[in-house]
Amino acid sequence: MKKITKCIIPAAGFGTRFLPATKAQPKEMLPIVDKPVIQYLVEEAVASGIEDIVIITGRWKRSLEDHFDTSFELEYTLVEKWKTKELAEVEKISTMANIAYVRQPVPKWDWDAILRARHFIWNEPFLVLFWDDLIKWEKPWAAQLIEAFYRKNAPIIALEKVSDKRVSSYWIIESNWSEDKVHLVSKFLEKPSPEETNSRLWVIWKYVLTPDIFEYLERQPSSSWEIRLADAFALMIKDKDIYWLEMEWKRYDTWDKFWFLKATIDYALDREDLGPQLLEFLKSRMN
Repeated sequence: MKKITKCIIPAAGFGTRFLPATKAQPKEMLPIVDKPVIQYLVEEAVASGIEDIVIITGRWKRSLEDHFDTSFELEYTLVEKWKTKELAEVEKISTMANIAYVRQPVPKWDWDAILRARHFIWNEPFLVLFWDDLIKWEKPWAAQLIEAFYRKNAPIIALEKVSDKRVSSYWIIESNWSEDKVHLVSKFLEKPSPEETNSRLWVIWKYVLTPDIFEYLERQPSSSWEIRLADAFALMIKDKDIYWLEMEWKRYDTWDKFWFLKATIDYALDREDLGPQLLEFLKSRMN
C-alpha cells in the first residue's frame, strides 16, 4: 500500500459570503486571530505526514502563493530588529511542505478543482482538505482519516451529524455496517427530506481518496456548474466500497460569518497572550 504524502486544497472560489472583505483578498487568507485559515489547513496536512501539497487557485489569488513563499525583505528586517520569535514563525511558513499551485480559470464546483490536480497526484491515494472546515485537534483529523484508509484501503469520508432542519440542505450518507467508528457507505442521498431517511450524517470537506476517483469525475460534463464531488461518490459506490469515519471534534464552518467569529474567539481564548484579556472583555460586554 502506498503511503499518503500528497494533499489537494481547493481554494479558487470567490468567497462572496464575506464581501466586501474578499473583493481583493482571497477568503482563504482571512485570519483566525493572526493566522490565515489556509495555513491552519497546511499545518494539519503536514502534521498528518503530508509532504507535497497542491493548492487550486484563481488568477486573483496571488497572495496565497506569496504567503507560503520566502520574504527576504521581511526576514532581513526581523533579523535586524532581533525579533527571533517572529522570524522563526515566518521562516517556518515557507518550509513546511512542497507546495505547488494549479490555476482554475473559472471557479466551478469541487469536482473540477480536484480533477485539475490529476497530473500532480498520478497513481497515488491522496488527502483533500477544503478551507471551509477548521477543526481544533489534539491529533489531526486528517491523520485519523489516513489511518482509517490504511485499515480499509478504500476512500474515507469525514462526516458530521446535522439537525433535522438541516438534512434537506446536504448530501446525507446511510450505512448498514460499522466497525470501530469506521462505517461502510450504503447510500448517498442528495438533500433528502427528514422523513426520507433516519440518517443525520452529512459529508464535510475532508477526504482520503484513491486515484480512480478521477475516472468518475471525468464522466461528469465539463460544462456543468451543478456537478459535485458527491456525484462521483454516488457513481463509485456502484463499483467499490467507500467508508466514512465517525469522530468527536470541535469544528468551525469558516464559510459562515457567525462560525468564523466563533472560531476567532475560541482560538484567541486558548492563547496565553490574549485569552485572559479577551475573557475579561467578554464578561464586561455580558454585564
